[in-house]
Amino acid sequence: MVRRIVAIGLMLVSVSHAFAEGLTPERLGVIFNTNDPASVRIAHYYAERRQIPSENLIGVAISNSAIIGRDELQKIRSVIVARLPSEVQSLLLVWSRPYAVECMSITTAMAAGFQPDFCEPGCGLTRVNPLYDTSDWLPADTAGWLPAMLMPTQDEALARALIDRGVRADRSHPAGTAYLVRTDDRSRNVRAAGYGEAELLVSGRLQVRELVTPVASPPADVIAYFTGVAKVDELPRLTFKPGAAADHLTSTGGVLDNSGQMPAVEWLRRGATGTYGSVTEPCNHLEKFPNPAVLLNHYLRGDTLLEAYWKSVAMPGQGLFIGEPLARPFGASG
Repeated sequence: MVRRIVAIGLMLVSVSHAFAEGLTPERLGVIFNTNDPASVRIAHYYAERRQIPSENLIGVAISNSAIIGRDELQKIRSVIVARLPSEVQSLLLVWSRPYAVECMSITTAMAAGFQPDFCEPGCGLTRVNPLYDTSDWLPADTAGWLPAMLMPTQDEALARALIDRGVRADRSHPAGTAYLVRTDDRSRNVRAAGYGEAELLVSGRLQVRELVTPVASPPADVIAYFTGVAKVDELPRLTFKPGAAADHLTSTGGVLDNSGQMPAVEWLRRGATGTYGSVTEPCNHLEKFPNPAVLLNHYLRGDTLLEAYWKSVAMPGQGLFIGEPLARPFGASG
């Protein structure tokens, strides 16, 4: 097995047919914390359920801190990159902490390495995602990135349920609706300006409905749910389809410890399969949050949840991608 023993930034030439295949179990590295028994157990459960090749399962020793420094990240990432099979294009990080590297999210820091212009200044525009709204998925080979998604393990029962939910989603082509929610929170409701674009782009492929808060009759057929508010009051009454994506635009949704705002992991507790939140104050730049039109378009084309989410955020330096990466509800049947 050829290993990555050179810098991940080295650009490689790829055959054209590989681009069409997208993310598969063979192209996903599963990274766990050897210092955390729950991380070890959930990583192995995931590998079994998703038939991840054994060589793609990599354990590293990581401190149990919510936020780590760039030097620790570099040490961890160097070990991972050196051990990864050359086929791997994306990562699943199996732990709850760390979720940030200084001002960056752990998922983007692991994907591209720590660089200050991914998150400084926090309220300014930051480095752009080269994978934004792209059609193919060989990011390690074409951009030198290993896009990552975090699977929290603090609640093992939740992690196992999330994995099973993602597996059930595959090729299910669920009948349901994408909900675009308008709130009275003027600072956090900024994505509403693009809701019309989302409806137009996916019209004919998926039912899309706009809601206005307070949501009097929470829906029971949620495939996607996008809103902008610090706390989603209707969340306990929503019912999600396996594979559902859901997130709320707010400042610290990616802070998985108590931040005074609803942590993104609450979406998973209530039945969503993937979500997103920022770990440091991003201000309400649209580029720093998932674009519903882009996410839905790629998801409906058959992309995995990791691919669709990563392609939907133009500036992901401060954003944490969370969930079950291989869920593919709109993949080809068979």
